[in-house]
Parts: sequence; structure tokens; C-alpha cells
Amino acid sequence: MSTATAAAPTRPGTVLADLLPASRVRDVALVAGGAALTGLAAQIAVPVPGSPVPVTGQTFAALLVGTALGARRGLLSLALYALAGLAGVPWFASGTSGVSVSFGYILGMMLASAAVGALARRGADRGVLRMAGTMLLGEAIIYAIGVPYLAYAADMSASAAIAAGLTPFLIGDAVKAVLAMGALPAAWKLADRR
Repeated sequence: MSTATAAAPTRPGTVLADLLPASRVRDVALVAGGAALTGLAAQIAVPVPGSPVPVTGQTFAALLVGTALGARRGLLSLALYALAGLAGVPWFASGTSGVSVSFGYILGMMLASAAVGALARRGADRGVLRMAGTMLLGEAIIYAIGVPYLAYAADMSASAAIAAGLTPFLIGDAVKAVLAMGALPAAWKLADRR
């Protein structure tokens, strides 16, 4: 293997999805696959007592999709997920669809996916600490949109929305960040060995 070939996966501006041969078919498949992965992960849902928002795998999937696909494809993937769910595909948390009090988190996932994808293009997915920071920033974006939306849609005070839509999820988000800290840098190490 030549030095140029071995260095290609780590060149700046590359995300994991870019390691696949480039084509429109690839991009469409990645966008659809990212939406489907997010929909599947949303089915891992655990109710939280006192909260209309369950703990799901959906946020973790949305952030991984953005990081692996990059900002544009990540945003398109989460937009497809949101639009299909609004159209009736039952792949929001626990097999639901349509607008609910937790829809703001889905809107936040769209923006967060783009943000973490942009950071991944700058190499934020290549190291453990940078990846942790990237995931935590993505989670913060999701909450910055989801919690105020929850307060508005459920007619809650800000403190009630924080208690129901943020506080119960912090430990789980820390676990998700730890998983991502290992997963994406490890994927790059495998790609570099090829």
C-alpha cells in the first residue's frame, strides 16, 4: 500500500462516509440509511416517570449519523426522518408519528446532526476527547431546541421543562458520549489500516 493511499482516510475534510466510492446513489443510500437507523434506534425507548419524553437511542443515532455522514448528508438524513415521521411513518419514539410535545428534540437533532458533521469534517471524530466534546455539543444543541419546545407544547414552566426534559437524561447522555468516544476513533483506526 502506498503512503498516499494509507493517508487518504485521515486527510482533512473527510468523514467516514467519504471512504465509500463517491456517487449520487451512495449519497441517497447513506441519507436513507441514516434516517432508517435513527428510526430503528428510536424504538429503543424507556419511559421516564414524570416526563412525556422517553429515553431513546434516537439521539445517539442522530449524532452518529451526522458525524459519519458529514453536515449536509446528516442534515438531509434527519430531515428525511422528521418528514417521514410527520407523514405517518411510525418510527418516532415507541412507534409513534406526527407532532408531539417531544417533536422539538427531533428538530434539535436535525441541527445537531449538521453541527457534529461539520466538526467531523474538521477531524473532531478522530480522537477520544474531541469526539466526547463533539457529542456533548450535539446533545446541548438538541436540548437547546427540545426543552423550550417541550415547555411551549406541554404548557410547562421553564423549570418544569428542564426537570422533565433535561435532568433525567444527563446520565444517559454521558454514557452515549463515552460510547461515541470509542466507536468513531476506532472506526478511523480500522480505516487507516486498510
